[in-house]
Amino acid sequence: MTPTQIAENLFVAFQNGDLEAAKALCADDFRGSQNGGPAMDRDTLLKFTGAVNAVVLDFRYEEAIRSATETGFIEEHRVRGTLPDGEQLDLTVCVVGEVVDGKIMVLREYADTAAAAGLLRALSAAA
Repeated sequence: MTPTQIAENLFVAFQNGDLEAAKALCADDFRGSQNGGPAMDRDTLLKFTGAVNAVVLDFRYEEAIRSATETGFIEEHRVRGTLPDGEQLDLTVCVVGEVVDGKIMVLREYADTAAAAGLLRALSAAA
């Protein structure tokens, strides 16, 4: 698979809540971050993804723009769905991925934290 196919498959797995498929696309020593925050390992990423799927009804990615880079991919997309209080989630995200030997080694996600406030509240309430 090309890096952009790997990216597409990852986000389809996230959208469908298929954490095993997402896990299979990531390297064992995967590292990720959000907005330059602390590094997370693969299990932390999968736990976070599961938590998002649990609180966002009709969770989905839309308007994806995916490009290959020398080391992996860049993807911009909209994260959409309905939060438990009925608020609509509409979050623009940019993800930079590094792929090594057909597995995602690094994901760096950047999002507007103000637009993510409702999601963060819903995740805190569910914890």
